[in-house]
Amino acid sequence: MKHSPQFRSKREEEREALKHTTGYKVWSVMFTLLYPFIAIFTFLFSGIVMIFSGISRVLAYLFGGSHARR
Repeated sequence: MKHSPQFRSKREEEREALKHTTGYKVWSVMFTLLYPFIAIFTFLFSGIVMIFSGISRVLAYLFGGSHARR
């Protein structure tokens, strides 16, 4: 059996020990609570980047279009 105690690696034991620390528990709770805000921020920021990218493409077409055809 892979996960029986006699076959566990040192890293697996360290990882399991870290899960019982206060910092890990705080991080887990905060990440769970803040994840929706992170997702919304990411969505909005991506939208802003897409808008500015579109503006940039339009301006490049308008001001550089005649040069691109040659």
